[in-house]
Amino acid sequence: MRNEDIYKELVRICGEQNVLRDEPLKYHTLVKIGGKADFLVLPESYEAVAQVIRLKEKHNVPFMLLGNGSNIIVRDGGIRGIVLQFKRLADIRVEGKTLIAQGGADIKAASRKALEHSLTGLEFACGIPGSIGGAMVMNAGAYGGEVKDVIDYVRVVTPAGELLTLKKEELELGYRTSVIGKKGYIVLEAVFALAEGEKEEIKAKMDDLTFQRESKQPLEYPSVGSVFKRPPGYFAGKLIQDSGLQGKGVGGAEVSTKHAGFIVNKNNATASDYIATIEMVRKKVKETFGVELELEAKIVGEE
Repeated sequence: MRNEDIYKELVRICGEQNVLRDEPLKYHTLVKIGGKADFLVLPESYEAVAQVIRLKEKHNVPFMLLGNGSNIIVRDGGIRGIVLQFKRLADIRVEGKTLIAQGGADIKAASRKALEHSLTGLEFACGIPGSIGGAMVMNAGAYGGEVKDVIDYVRVVTPAGELLTLKKEELELGYRTSVIGKKGYIVLEAVFALAEGEKEEIKAKMDDLTFQRESKQPLEYPSVGSVFKRPPGYFAGKLIQDSGLQGKGVGGAEVSTKHAGFIVNKNNATASDYIATIEMVRKKVKETFGVELELEAKIVGEE
């Protein structure tokens, strides 16, 4: 199927205003890195999402879900085919003690909405830089809390364009893993079962966690967040720090001097700079401690 025909079909499904051609993805990733997408598609309904999925399946069009652009490195050559992003599907609402968030909503915003309604359970998420969809895929967690502690059920679309509802016990939530990621499902909506709490206590906890995060993490520069998974028996940041890598990097990318687990885009880094810095870190840590660092961030796209 020619790109022109793909474009016409995407416009028919989503509207011309929601289909961007040759869009630089550095404007849509938190690390501010990335080449162009052939088509960046911003659907406004679940049915539109399902139709886009069925289109790419029928015509074998390359496809990727971007989420809110956290925890991802897009190579400089960009991404062919369709890149789907849920900026228009980011609603959050509360019904009693239940919080319902669409896949494109920020999980930080969901924690703030819970606070507004004096609901406790999502405080741990107040500093996680990701979407609800991404948080579900990775079973996101911080400061002793995880998505699996509060999720009730999730609405997804399958790689074949089928809409499903998955209960908590069907999600196979583990450390940074879920059935959603394993089977390539796309999260449309997540429903959280929270508890009533004291608003001032909830706020105090969120303020404390926010202070801990801001005082330790290099939020003044773009980054993907935590680059590496926690190795069994170690902390990635400590291994990197003890390898003498802070302040070192390639091109505009640098291992943070504030928190060694972060690689920052300090000076208009390219994806090649960032990836080369990752490899430099992995090699040095392996040589120094014999530990193989596994990426938590994803690298996608073409060279």
